[in-house]
Amino acid sequence: MNQSEAIATNSTDANSISHEVDVLIVGAGISGISAAVHLKRTCPDKRVLIIEARDALGGTWDLFRYPGIRSDSDMHTFGFDFKPWTNPKALADGDSILEYLEETVAEYELQDQIIFNTRINSASWLDSDNYWLVTGLDNKGQVHQFRSQLVFMCSGYYNYESGYTPEIPGLSDFQGQIIHPQKWPEDLDYAGKKIAVIGSGATAVTLVPAMAPSAAHVTMIQRSPTYIVSRPGRDRFANLLNSILPERIAYAITRWRNIRFQNYVYQRARKKPEKVKATILKLVRKVLDEHIDVEKHFTPDYGPWTQRLCLVPDADLFSALNSGAASVVTGHIERVTSSGVQMQDGTFIEADILITATGLQLQLLGGVEFFVNDQKVDFSQRYSWRGVMFSDVPNLLQTFGYINASWTLRADLNSRFICKLVKHLDASNTSRCVPRLTANEKEMTPREWITEFNPGYMQRGLHAFPRQGDRGAWINTQNYLLDKKQLRQKISADPSLQFES
Repeated sequence: MNQSEAIATNSTDANSISHEVDVLIVGAGISGISAAVHLKRTCPDKRVLIIEARDALGGTWDLFRYPGIRSDSDMHTFGFDFKPWTNPKALADGDSILEYLEETVAEYELQDQIIFNTRINSASWLDSDNYWLVTGLDNKGQVHQFRSQLVFMCSGYYNYESGYTPEIPGLSDFQGQIIHPQKWPEDLDYAGKKIAVIGSGATAVTLVPAMAPSAAHVTMIQRSPTYIVSRPGRDRFANLLNSILPERIAYAITRWRNIRFQNYVYQRARKKPEKVKATILKLVRKVLDEHIDVEKHFTPDYGPWTQRLCLVPDADLFSALNSGAASVVTGHIERVTSSGVQMQDGTFIEADILITATGLQLQLLGGVEFFVNDQKVDFSQRYSWRGVMFSDVPNLLQTFGYINASWTLRADLNSRFICKLVKHLDASNTSRCVPRLTANEKEMTPREWITEFNPGYMQRGLHAFPRQGDRGAWINTQNYLLDKKQLRQKISADPSLQFES
């Protein structure tokens, strides 16, 4: 009998299955696996379950199957803090990342703590009960109810059901195949086909070089340029350390070096954006042939890190453009026709396949509805406590990664925090932790949850997210080094955290 079966009990509803746990984790991707491992290592006596809506673990890395899918952060910071990344690839493909996650689950024997094919749709907290009652539905129509002291939402930041496709005139007239990368068909044969990729973000710059060798031609159609930086697909420094040092020591050194470098680049981009911009464009000109217009196609009209930089391994995108197998067109689409894309400047791009790499639909907390004392929680009217919890909402935590660094850095920080929270609840003989604004904090000026970062998917969905304040624990710092220091502080010392029975 596995753990999920062992804790199942008879429910008062004959059509539902009831589970009693200490910590319920929603999502079996990077964040959920991080949380489960940290809890198992630090709080081994606690009953922990992971609920996953899909039929496999991995989250993003199981969902996306488009050609070339890979990390857009180096794997020494994208890997877990407790499990060294030993693969020589620094920017790894999706299969390698999925294998790493599966190894982690096997190594820490988490298989029996995951319930697959069950989607959580609501969660309710009553102060009189002191637990979350969480309701989900499995793929057979069976209702599952979970009673848990804490709920840790590790469901990512976007809607897995559908991506974002803007209104494009004439799209329905196209006679070829239209594909969004989030719904990539497994049997797609694009050999010898003319492909138009609409978009300029991380997905587009991955697809173009991956498809170019087989396709007749690939054209990236972008409304405006994105900052694109090439870096080696393999980290020679890291691989050298791996050859002479124990893997954990080598990994720790490389990880810390990369964290510091990421932070340095981001802070410099904030303080001296024009200098960083000039450096990026100089590097682009160095790898692109002279006939490609860098000013038109690779010079954004915004500062670096106002939107996320795109990393490409070993200049693969630029090599595809130099070879003529791929090209880039910058401008506004007038309309899509039956055979391609007509641009406003008169350029026409013939296409057999049209790929709308136009972004994601931002989603807070997996779309789950939350209720506290029978009142539905409107998170847009709550404040975010250190980016982990929410004002006046007990025992609910989340992971939402950094916009300027690897997602996993935040996931591991938050996982360590929930372990500390569990231990403090036990030691203080309390049952709930509630972030509350102090008297002077109630006068704060609310700000958007993330500021100075304005890609399209953020602008479309940020209105539903909690606010941040202008002081103390209510600032969403987007600074890993600062967050690490703050979340290590004694948990009882923060006046905005209240522990109650």
